[in-house]
Amino acid sequence: MDIIEFKQKIIDESKSIEQYIIDTRRHIHMYPETKFEEENTAQFIEAELHKIGYETVRTAKTGVIAVLEGANDGKTVALRADTDALDVQEENDVPYKSKIPGKMHACGHDTHVAMLLGAAKILYENKDKINGKVKLIFQPAEEGGGGAAKIVEEGYLDDVDVIYGIHIWRELDAGVIGTRIGPFLASADQFKITVKGKGGHAAAPHQTFDPTAVIVDIYNAIQKIVSREIDPIEKAVISLPMISGSDAHNIIPSEAHMEGTFRTFNNEIREFIIKRITEIVEGYSLAWRCEGKAEFEIDGIFYPATINHKESVEDAIEILKPLDEVQEVDLTMGGEDFAFYLNKTKGAFIALGLYNEAKGLIYPHHHPKFNVDEEVLWKGTAIYALLGFYYLFVNN
Repeated sequence: MDIIEFKQKIIDESKSIEQYIIDTRRHIHMYPETKFEEENTAQFIEAELHKIGYETVRTAKTGVIAVLEGANDGKTVALRADTDALDVQEENDVPYKSKIPGKMHACGHDTHVAMLLGAAKILYENKDKINGKVKLIFQPAEEGGGGAAKIVEEGYLDDVDVIYGIHIWRELDAGVIGTRIGPFLASADQFKITVKGKGGHAAAPHQTFDPTAVIVDIYNAIQKIVSREIDPIEKAVISLPMISGSDAHNIIPSEAHMEGTFRTFNNEIREFIIKRITEIVEGYSLAWRCEGKAEFEIDGIFYPATINHKESVEDAIEILKPLDEVQEVDLTMGGEDFAFYLNKTKGAFIALGLYNEAKGLIYPHHHPKFNVDEEVLWKGTAIYALLGFYYLFVNN
């Protein structure tokens, strides 16, 4: 069997297990778990892999890794699916609706797990064709927990020569495959601001140092960093969606708080944003005589920009040709901890479109009505499986 025939065989086998992929996705969707709490998800993944014939190890607490040894010596390719859900109350009226109140797979990670489990079957059944090893990484805590960073820290990328990940993608029509060379997703920082004033009665503001008045000034000043201080050619965004102060209409609080995120593709711009927010927070607090030093702190884990390697993108485009033409996707200011893998080794992040207006699949990631076109999931399995044979295909 030549390479072209073998690729078609992998595609056909992916299509033949479509119902397994859909059923697996629906099971995971009904029982969402958030970062580092994915214990039931991990147990399910382990059970499925053990049925196929894999041995598994745990990583990053609730992550699962399986390694498939090929018939021939060679290098190692890794395939990654993230497993965590979000703190979102699902609003879809579907038979497989989330059964966990306040939690939902609103970003499509349930599909990633299902697609990679499907690929695990196909890879195992054709392991005699594998050159080297295939490492299957089911990673927890992509949503703010930096699960990828922990897996890198634990050494599971040390022997990996190339890694690929897939994300279901609302910005592409259902079934369209996309990626890009170089920067793809932005770096992502979370931050908190606390302004300490002097509380009191709302009828006597002159007897207080009102931190809510200061936090509004700080908000407006921060919004001018991107529009007035950063080169318009650069890409950067700062959002401050969380503001809190008093719990009552007639009480001036002693503290006011604000939380947000900023994203960019340029580390120098990132450092500039940090510097300017610090200066703005401290300066406005001092100007309005707020007690103590206002606090600006980076909260959570910094996600670097996701930058695809040129060679890995070009190889993927060639490998996937029998499946579909790969389109170039737009840059996005969303963040992805897949970046930690790409900082360690070569690889690429790939998008699989889900948008289908005719089916009402129009809602963005993290929306309570987010859903996917399940008819394209077999294609994700085919992508994973074809890339699993990476060192067979790139050497021929």
